[in-house]
Amino acid sequence: MQDKHISLAHGNGGRYMRELIADVFARHLANPDLDIGLDAVPLSLAEGEVMFTTDGFTVQPLEFPGGNIGSLAVHGTTNDLAVAGAEPLYLSLNAFIEEGMEIETLDRIVASLAETANEVGVRVVAGDTKVLRRGEGGGLYLATTGVGVRQSDSQLGFDGIIDGDRILVSGPVGDHGIAVLLAREQFGLRGDVFSDAASVLPFTRAALAHDGLRFMRDPTRGGLATVCHEISQHTGLGIRMQQPDVPVRDAVQSVCEMLGYDPFYLACEGRVVAVISDAQADALLADWRRLPQGDEAAIIGTVHAQTDKVLLVTELGGERILDELEDDPLPRIC
Repeated sequence: MQDKHISLAHGNGGRYMRELIADVFARHLANPDLDIGLDAVPLSLAEGEVMFTTDGFTVQPLEFPGGNIGSLAVHGTTNDLAVAGAEPLYLSLNAFIEEGMEIETLDRIVASLAETANEVGVRVVAGDTKVLRRGEGGGLYLATTGVGVRQSDSQLGFDGIIDGDRILVSGPVGDHGIAVLLAREQFGLRGDVFSDAASVLPFTRAALAHDGLRFMRDPTRGGLATVCHEISQHTGLGIRMQQPDVPVRDAVQSVCEMLGYDPFYLACEGRVVAVISDAQADALLADWRRLPQGDEAAIIGTVHAQTDKVLLVTELGGERILDELEDDPLPRIC
């Protein structure tokens, strides 16, 4: 393929599109289940409940410290399966490519996507490409579908959450949001904050070993505060978090203070929020802290029947209500 930029011809179904699929996508994503000559693919699934999820990714910029839209698509989709208690197995990939995008950049992103899928242990088995006219996209949009299998005895959800349950987070919050913001260079700021984008499977597997586990969620758009509001709204119970116990990196906190952001509402792409019985919270925390990326995991709060609000107990002992997010603080974050 001699072209250096995507043209509309790469989406017309002819030779250019065939070469793009073969030379970029199939070259990196090749696996025994991927057949670019078929319109559908058979899948082999283990015993258990089939879990299915879908997601879209429009992050800007396409590449940022700690990841890119390709690795983010794999992590984001497989993490949604993982926090539902499933083992991710397969992905489909739809790529919406803007006319004029550098093929070298596309190749680099697809290579990263393939490497990330291999690390997580999933296979991209089907896909499609579309080319958007110049000015109609942000360079590249990705849409993914994930399929996994969950053991039938692994029932997680809001229904099991009760008064007194504890809330844990697997690591510092806000890293991804600030890393993407700094990569945009809109405010003349630079920093060494890296996205936390990563697979959460080690954390979810460890959590599933505890029969007191009630619920898991990855705090992506809307961050930690939004997950807490979801819990409160579905259970009618309140949440009281201890601000000193919530891990936030100093660099993230500094940027938030300068620009008026709140780390509790910023997206994470490699963290798990878990609700577990009070009796098993310490054991889960110990398991998480033994993991390579879990040394900053923390118990951050408690589910309460005495209130229906999401409260943050400050370092001075006062209480602050964390309102539900209304305005998007950082659009195009994932």
